[in-house]
Amino acid sequence: MDILKDCDIVVDVGAVYDPSCHRYDHHQRSFDHTMNTLNQEYPWTVKLSSAGLVYFHFGHEIIANILKLPVDSEEVKILYGRVYENFIQEIDAIDNGVKPCDSEHKYDIHTHLSSRVKRLNPSWTETNPDETKCFEKACQLVEQEFLDRINFYGKTWLPARDIVKSAVQNRFSVHSSGEIIDFASGGCPWKEHLFELEESLKVEKPIKFVIYPDTVNKRWRIQCVSVAPFSFENRLSLCKEWCGLQGEELNKKSGIDGCVFVHMSGFIGGNKTREGALQMALKTLNPE
Repeated sequence: MDILKDCDIVVDVGAVYDPSCHRYDHHQRSFDHTMNTLNQEYPWTVKLSSAGLVYFHFGHEIIANILKLPVDSEEVKILYGRVYENFIQEIDAIDNGVKPCDSEHKYDIHTHLSSRVKRLNPSWTETNPDETKCFEKACQLVEQEFLDRINFYGKTWLPARDIVKSAVQNRFSVHSSGEIIDFASGGCPWKEHLFELEESLKVEKPIKFVIYPDTVNKRWRIQCVSVAPFSFENRLSLCKEWCGLQGEELNKKSGIDGCVFVHMSGFIGGNKTREGALQMALKTLNPE
């Protein structure tokens, strides 16, 4: 291991974590750092892998350079947290054997980034495999996905925040209950923003429904707000008796003209007009 002393940067080997000389390993017995232990402003408590260590020290600069933003900007601060929570954190957890939950899984996921990288290892049946070539393929895979997430959050996700904030602030103009918001310009990545904005804007009555135009089909959609960003449980699902119905059958059952469909689970529906979508929300809020 003497060769490591001559390296400019050492990652994931060497049993040393010392950013002053760019050593970023997490395998040593003494290592037990999380994002929170390195910076108490951060809430994440999953033990860091070398990926998380490198991200902790260089993530702000990387994001700023890719998106051409000032490194100390509020945008970079928000994106740094988002990329860690939704990309790097699971790499840290999987590398350290941290399960996503304490209960028994109903199924396992085998298509996450870590498993796809693992599949690039040479097969045990290969003779004289080119390990360097396999490593380079893995680097390309991870780089592409990492850049994709940064560009998504920076160019698609973050710009939606102002749209969601405006919709939340104007919710009482949609209906006096304040439980319906309208994205008049079309759908956008709204879920995570909504939960954060409800808290920061001190929304007292949780928002139940989102309506927005389906610009492709020139119709309107109504979507239920889930109890958490990645939950399949809704705060309030569309009327149970509508679920799985379409067209005229749904019109008759609901008493609302222009209905297109309601999903079997009741989390989303469609109507030909904005007024129709709004009525679907109101009838669910106030069933007769």
